[in-house]
Order: sequence, then C-alpha cells, then structure tokens
Amino acid sequence: MHDDLREDGVRVAPGADRGPLLRPRLDVREIAGAVGDVGVLVPIAVAMIVVNGLSATAALLPAGVLYILSGLYYRVPVPVQPLKAFGAIAIAARLGPDEIAAGALLMGVVFLVLGATGLLDRAARVFPLPLVRAVQLSVGLLFLEVATGLVTAPPTTFADHTRPTAYLVGGALLVAVLAALLRRYAVSLALVAVGVVVVLVTGPGAVALGPAPLDAPDLSWSVVAVAAVTLTLPQIPLTFANSCIGAAEAARTYYGAAARRVTPNRLAISLGLANVGVGAVSGMPVCHGAGGFTAHRAFGARTGGASIAIGTLLVGLALGVGAGLGPALQAFPLPVLAGLLAVAGVLHMTLLRDLRRPVDWAFAVVVGVLGVVLNLAVALVLGLLAWWLVARLDARRRGTP
Repeated sequence: MHDDLREDGVRVAPGADRGPLLRPRLDVREIAGAVGDVGVLVPIAVAMIVVNGLSATAALLPAGVLYILSGLYYRVPVPVQPLKAFGAIAIAARLGPDEIAAGALLMGVVFLVLGATGLLDRAARVFPLPLVRAVQLSVGLLFLEVATGLVTAPPTTFADHTRPTAYLVGGALLVAVLAALLRRYAVSLALVAVGVVVVLVTGPGAVALGPAPLDAPDLSWSVVAVAAVTLTLPQIPLTFANSCIGAAEAARTYYGAAARRVTPNRLAISLGLANVGVGAVSGMPVCHGAGGFTAHRAFGARTGGASIAIGTLLVGLALGVGAGLGPALQAFPLPVLAGLLAVAGVLHMTLLRDLRRPVDWAFAVVVGVLGVVLNLAVALVLGLLAWWLVARLDARRRGTP
C-alpha cells in the first residue's frame, strides 16, 4: 500500500486523516517517556546558563510552557529541544544574553512568516522520503556524536568533567544497555531518578528558592547584526529540515492518524511563537526536534500527557528553584545523559527501515553522513539536486522507445 500526500504535504496512509485524537494520559510509562529527551535538553541548557549567563528561569520556563501547550494541542508527545546549532555556536563564542535574545526573536519571526504563509507545507512536497530520512539519520548521528563528547571530552560546566574517562564511558555504556533492553519497563525514569539523587547528594547543598530574574534584552543594530549572521542564518536550514519537515514525518511514522495536527506549518508557528517569547525574556531558543519524537517514544511516551508532564516539571523548576538551579544542574551525572542520548540516536536512525530501494538507501546514507561531516544545509541542497537529476534522467529514459 502506497502512502499519499495530504494537502499539507505530509505523507499519510490512505484514510489516515480519520479517527479520534489521543487523550493525554499520565501513567508510569508516559512519565518515563517524558524524561526520555533530557539528554539533549539538559547539557545545552546548563551550558547556556553557566557559560552564556542566561537566567535559569528564562531558559526553562519557555520550554516548559511550549511543552504543555504542545501536549494539549497536538495530543502526541511533540518534543521541545534547544536550537542545537544555535546553542553550540553561542556557547563556543561565549555570546551574551542580548545576542541570544536577538537571534531567538529573528528565528521566531522567520518561522512565523513561513508557517503563516503555508510555505513549509508546500515545501514538504518537494522533499522525497529518502531525503527526509537523511535528515533523521544526521540527527541520530549528531546525538551519538554529542553523547560521545559528553564522556570523552566532558564540558567543564559539569562536576563530572574531572572523573576518569573510563568511568564516564563505562557508565554511559551501562546506562545505554539498560535503557535499550529495559525501555518498556520505564527504566529511563529510574535512571533520571538516580541522577536526581546524585544531584541532591553531591550538589551545592541548599538550593535558593524562587525564580531567577527575567530581563528584557538590550537590543542594538550591532547586536541584531551579530545574531543574524552568527546564530540565525546557520540555524534556519536545520530547523526547516529537522524541526518542521522531519518532525512532521517522524510524527506521522510513529502515530499515524493521531498525529494529523502535526504539520510543518503548525510546528513552524508554535516554535516561532515560542522563540518570540524566548527573545522577550532573554531565554534559551527552542524548537521541535525530530529526534525528540524517537527519544520520548522509545522510553514509553504515547500521548500528549508526556509533554504536559515534562512541561509541568520544567515550569515548576523554573519558578520554584530557578534562582539556584544552575549550580545544582552541574552535578547531574554525565553517564546518564550520554547513555539516554545515545539510545535515542540509534533508535532515531532506525526510521530508515521503511526505505525499500537501494537508490533510496544510497541517497539517505550519503546525504545523512554529509550532513554531519560537512553541513546539513549544503548536504540537503546537493541531495535535492542529485535527486531531481536522477528523476529527470529516469523520466527521459522511460520516455524513449
């Protein structure tokens, strides 16, 4: 049975637009799946709080609110992640809250326009499935790369950075094996609970209560120019491909008819609105990463209840202990983060299993690897050109006697 293209550009099985939306659930498996994506969220959030000087409340509150609203609207576990390329550049360049806020505002405006005009749903039609899977392969490989870096070259912002490499690598492998073999038994929840215990025992002691201050950015033309060139331009292609088109495809693959609200345009609008809010309070820019769908689902999440649960936790942390959360998070064990992230990366790459033809596999693998080694935007452009060239030659061959 062949998939069809819905009018919004998302591939669905025939009749998949019918059927009820899922009701949010809150049970052990949903809560376990809710924390399945912390391996992406926590390292970047901690680094931006410690290195870039973001308020912990400003970093976590918008992410929590977006999680809750996504769970209520989309009804499936739509992930909320930091903008990865954006965050990596900001951390490496040690940019301040003003530049980060300006970049978030620019991202918000760009994707609000793209979503409101319907351009993303139309663009989804020109993205063949092998190239969508290439994006998802790139993200899975990126997860593995980040997980490896956490234990082989640990960020100095984490207390674990002084631990022996053998301890970090061995611990991450143990966590990954447990998470992979026992994920149906809500093991991620137990592993994160272990991490929380470690924070309580080895952290800074009493944590200051209440939220950290929320500050409006001090924007100037020079700040906006730096943000546009350094942060926003490198991030736009990744967000377009991974957070909109790839995320909608992942939702369709995992949840079928129940994910019919998850379209590229709507994802662009929700992440666009969120980043306008992020920019207003000098927070951490966010997106809907396709890999997060795999991370949440792999550890048990099946409904929007998981999104509501993790969102409520983030809002509670931001408002309840935001003033002292930065130093406490530095004590979270890196092997737990790296192990969960590695499993999510491997499972995300298994989305390629629905490709059938050797040429589709070739395109997906080559473009996906190039996306990690070179640049995802460049790899996608080359992949699209190659795909259209092959299609044109094939059509010409079929048209000859």
